[in-house]
Amino acid sequence: MKRSIYILLVTVVYAVAGCTDIDKANPYDDQLHTLQVTAVYPDEYAEYLREGVTVKIEDVDRGNSYRTKTDKKGTAQFSLTNGIYRIQVSDKNGTHIFNGLADNVKLVNSDMTFSLPLTHSRAGTIIIKEIYCGGCKKLPLEGDYQSDKYIILHNNDSEIQYLDSLCFGALDPYNSHSTNVWVTQDEMTGATIFPDFAPVIQCIWQFGGTGKSFPLQPGEDAVIAINGAIDHAAQYPQSVNLNKPGYFVCYNNVYFPNTLYHPAPGDQITPDHHLNVVIKTGQANAYSYSIFSPATIIFKAKETTIQDYVLGAGNVIQKPGSTVDQVIKIPLDWVIDGAEVYYGGSSSNKKRISPSIDAGYVTQSATYSGRSLYRHIDEEATQEAGYEVMADTNNSSTDFYERDKPSLHE
Repeated sequence: MKRSIYILLVTVVYAVAGCTDIDKANPYDDQLHTLQVTAVYPDEYAEYLREGVTVKIEDVDRGNSYRTKTDKKGTAQFSLTNGIYRIQVSDKNGTHIFNGLADNVKLVNSDMTFSLPLTHSRAGTIIIKEIYCGGCKKLPLEGDYQSDKYIILHNNDSEIQYLDSLCFGALDPYNSHSTNVWVTQDEMTGATIFPDFAPVIQCIWQFGGTGKSFPLQPGEDAVIAINGAIDHAAQYPQSVNLNKPGYFVCYNNVYFPNTLYHPAPGDQITPDHHLNVVIKTGQANAYSYSIFSPATIIFKAKETTIQDYVLGAGNVIQKPGSTVDQVIKIPLDWVIDGAEVYYGGSSSNKKRISPSIDAGYVTQSATYSGRSLYRHIDEEATQEAGYEVMADTNNSSTDFYERDKPSLHE
């Protein structure tokens, strides 16, 4: 099939501070260079080329960002000063999603032409609705608290989905500002190069069931307590109550015996709602889920079981440069959804999740603030469907936002 070329159109004038009067001459004209971007759709989806697609450019060091929509010609030229830029293209057409990311494009003393391949994916059925990982204050006592982490899954589809055998894990490195040995950049263009797998670190958790034990109705949620499935709010009012009927919990006191982070689940949590440990590769006595900036995926094995897969040669590998850490290589086409979290104020944030899963990120601005990361509601789709439909473009930059309190706070 003939390859379609998608070129993006926007002109950006960079101002050091404040606003620039557009009627006056730009004082930085002699410092600007042209960055021309060409986004390329996969050959087999060339017919999905269209106008009105969101384009975002971020100045990595200065923190400025710019958005625009593509025009009919598809031609775009950015006028920018020297710097390092992150380029994102995100297009959703029905259930088809196209995302492109270049995380480290260096513009230095000359104009530049840049091609950005787009990856294809589909909107998820079960998706991550909320991540609460940053902890809260122990008010009215002194100190900070982080043993109340949870995530919420949501059925975003019109059909019943089943949680049975669904797996949950976090990617290496634990934090977005840590050294990432799995993702590299093209030295010439700065294009981000991802591996063909998701490197899950330390542990895989899995829902039990026999296939249809845990149905999730359209628009219904499933809460997973990552640490204790207890009423944390009883002692710390800023926290949440995770001891409620139907909630699930990451609990295994053989692999993770630290009762500070993994106390025995409350009386409302039945044993069949304890997630199982498929494999543990780390040494910690409590499951390590970043308080700053986790990268989370949910997935199901295809044409095998996850238990058989982790026993296969080459599927669990040593982390380069480490004599201790191992990761599980999860094929990208097994991943149902993922969400990348960056930590606010750090210019060294780096992507861990492939853009075919999540082309962007949501920023957590502070820890121990009682805030959570929450997915936007698609109001139009919700009204049409008759149940809650969440935004899903496989791009956390547009799908998620930071809210002042977690949704489970009472």
